[in-house]
Amino acid sequence: MSEFFSERLGATGINKHYLLGHDAAAALLIDGRLVAAVEEERLNREKKTTDFPVNAIDWCLKEAGITYDDVDLFAFPWNWSAQVLEETLDAIRASSAPQDTKTGLMADMSDLYDQVVSPEAILADFEARTGHRPDPAKVRFVPHHLAHATTGYYLAGMKDAAFLVSDGRAERFSTLTGEIRDGRITVFEDTVTGAHYSMGTLFSSITRFLGFVPNNDEYKVMGLAGYATPPTPNPFLDNLLRLHGDGRYSFTKPLQTDNLHSHDALFEEYFGPFEDTLEYTSRVAAAAQQMLNVATAHQVGHLEKRTDLNRLLFEGGVALNCLNNTPLFEGSRFEDMQVSFGASDTGITIGAAAHAWLNHPDTAPADIRAAASEPVTPYLGPAYDEAAIEEALQAFTGRVVVSRLDDDELIEQVAKLLTKKVVIGWFEGRIEHGPRALGHRSILANPGFTDIKDIINTRVKHREPFRPFAPLVLEEQAPKIFDMGRKTSSPYMTFVFPVRDEYRDRIPGAVHVDGTSRIQTLTDEATPRLTALLRRFTELTDTPCLINTSFNVAGEPIVCTPTDALNCFMSTEIDYLILGNHVIAKTDRVTD
Repeated sequence: MSEFFSERLGATGINKHYLLGHDAAAALLIDGRLVAAVEEERLNREKKTTDFPVNAIDWCLKEAGITYDDVDLFAFPWNWSAQVLEETLDAIRASSAPQDTKTGLMADMSDLYDQVVSPEAILADFEARTGHRPDPAKVRFVPHHLAHATTGYYLAGMKDAAFLVSDGRAERFSTLTGEIRDGRITVFEDTVTGAHYSMGTLFSSITRFLGFVPNNDEYKVMGLAGYATPPTPNPFLDNLLRLHGDGRYSFTKPLQTDNLHSHDALFEEYFGPFEDTLEYTSRVAAAAQQMLNVATAHQVGHLEKRTDLNRLLFEGGVALNCLNNTPLFEGSRFEDMQVSFGASDTGITIGAAAHAWLNHPDTAPADIRAAASEPVTPYLGPAYDEAAIEEALQAFTGRVVVSRLDDDELIEQVAKLLTKKVVIGWFEGRIEHGPRALGHRSILANPGFTDIKDIINTRVKHREPFRPFAPLVLEEQAPKIFDMGRKTSSPYMTFVFPVRDEYRDRIPGAVHVDGTSRIQTLTDEATPRLTALLRRFTELTDTPCLINTSFNVAGEPIVCTPTDALNCFMSTEIDYLILGNHVIAKTDRVTD
């Protein structure tokens, strides 16, 4: 897939994630229970890989102790039917592009269908990479946005809910709304928005315009938005975005979905020639953020009039814009709003599998109730036992000093280390699923030091200095420290809240320039060791949070194996590494 996009559609370099085919992953459900899920990037070590997820599939099967022959259904989170191809070609024919451009693009889309995305091409690729050809009767192609919606529904406990799905683009669409009742999806067809009016793609175009990687670095634009207030008037709102009475929106200038630069001239008309300065980029980012907030609030405002349900699921890449999520929920009548840990394309394999299971004739209501009664954890990927850790450590003999402690000793020692200005790599259990580090492959630090953010950004993560860090907080203490409004928890870092005034000076390393934090709430049930560590750290310091950022450096996936963790530890200025029950320091850093 990556070869086709790079050779035929120019998706190379900074633009390599812009088109279809990023975030490859696999997931496995057994009797409706999610037993395994992992992104391919964690295993092949290529961030946001476009490659076929053969390693992820193999690991899921091995984890469950089964083979391809044991699988009852194979679900794919795309449905590029022949009808979708014809509708795509019709849209190109009707466009105002020059005829030679249309002819070339139609040829590319036809070849893309035949060689990459058609059901026949997908199954042929599956067989070539795995050696297994699924029985067509066992195959389900789930439309991309329905996979997103089902991901949210399944991970939220399969309770009836309204949904908003918004991302860059799927087969032909970018956003839609609807309901899920008893596992059955109803799409409000008049809210479906095509790819030419994609808020996700427009935000990616702005990301590219500001010098970042589209479909990858949108969170940098979110970070920049905190450094400015939206301009008044906001040219995105006044000149580009149009809101319609049916809950949809459009742009006065439609996107050219094959040209990421189609709006660059417009952006410079609005904001002046591009300047690589914080003042310029933050002003554009703040304006873009306000536009996204207004567009999604318009959709939700219409949705709440269309449904009598009180829960809202927000899924798709746009749902990872956590700056938007809190005001979106607070401005709605919905009693709860969930954004899952699988909201981006990493999670749609879960949704496709759940969709196939929910719609299988042998799935009974009692089966759904039984599966829904078991909470789903994000810790779904590979774990490594003591033997695997010790084997990995052998390769670093002489370069590290290792102490093995029991659980209580480990918590006590790490909590004491964190009272100092140190950075710690924390590695335990099964790797988390999704784009956020949720405490199993994390870098931890004390937010009480004003310069700890700069230390981590420059010495460890090797990333831009304006980037903020998220705090861990005990769920029962979170409303005291953060103004959470109607939310009581945020376990997946999908909401941003203002830090209460009396705590801003106590956790400066975890407070963004605009006075907010993207928090992860902890409970003893979900993360017992990490929660115990935070409790003990708080007892020692009276600081109620820990900084948590992903255990990786810029441009690399989150570490998966003990060897990955050791390599990252040795190549950065992380002070200590916790591998399971091992506390590890670098030999050249150890002093008497």
